Amino acid sequence: MEQLKAPKGAHKKKRPVGRGVGSGHGGTSGRGHDGQNSRSGGGVRLGFEGGQMPLFRRIAARGFSNYPFKKEYSVVNLKTVESRYNDGETVNLDTLRKKGILKKKNAIVKILGDGEVTKKLTFAVHKVSASAQKKIKAAGGTIEGLEEGNNG
Repeated sequence: MEQLKAPKGAHKKKRPVGRGVGSGHGGTSGRGHDGQNSRSGGGVRLGFEGGQMPLFRRIAARGFSNYPFKKEYSVVNLKTVESRYNDGETVNLDTLRKKGILKKKNAIVKILGDGEVTKKLTFAVHKVSASAQKKIKAAGGTIEGLEEGNNG
């Protein structure tokens, strides 16, 4: 039977530097003699091109980015809600935090339809997916929106 072996070069021996001339990495510790990179804290910041106008500044900034305005939802699946809530309870930001489902302080919550729900629950969250809506309604639950343009 063959033995599993790491490929050649997978385990590289750590180079001990600054331990005397006899080690082969003493004296300058592999940094060369002089210059910016030989000094502690030396080197240049990311994107610095020696004073030449950096690439990211040479290229024209065009178009529109929606990045500053994007909403990041904390998603909660129905199977999580089913396992942690009892019949008749309300699923809202406070109860989600108390039950340890939500971690973020100012989270925007969306309920997704992964899993089944058998309990009659009231959902007071920002958004509910279409598949989750069907399952909640089928179980006799209700959905209350927290903001305009709530469901979907």
